[in-house]
Amino acid sequence: MQSTTRHNLPLLQFFALLFLVPGVFGLIVSAILSTNYAATLPRVPDPANMRIVPRDIHGVTVFQTTEEDHTLTDVEYTALGLFMVGITLSVVYIERRYTAHNSTLEHDIRARA
Repeated sequence: MQSTTRHNLPLLQFFALLFLVPGVFGLIVSAILSTNYAATLPRVPDPANMRIVPRDIHGVTVFQTTEEDHTLTDVEYTALGLFMVGITLSVVYIERRYTAHNSTLEHDIRARA
């Protein structure tokens, strides 16, 4: 079982990074979109341009279209989901690596005794 765990570590590390990297990238894109929205969107409803959906961005209420709202919400939730899966896999990877390392140390200590 120890060697199986040890052989699966690179695969687990790969999948952790596979989720973490796009998750972090998505969070950065989300922050850029939010900052852009806060700087450019109107602070009062603009029915002529369909900007009637309020969004609070760092204490500033801006009004956006339904499409803009869906876009930002989708990016935020998708990025957060990917990031959380990546963090979970990273924690599992670290725990298994630590266990495999300790197992190897115990084996070496017993072999020397």
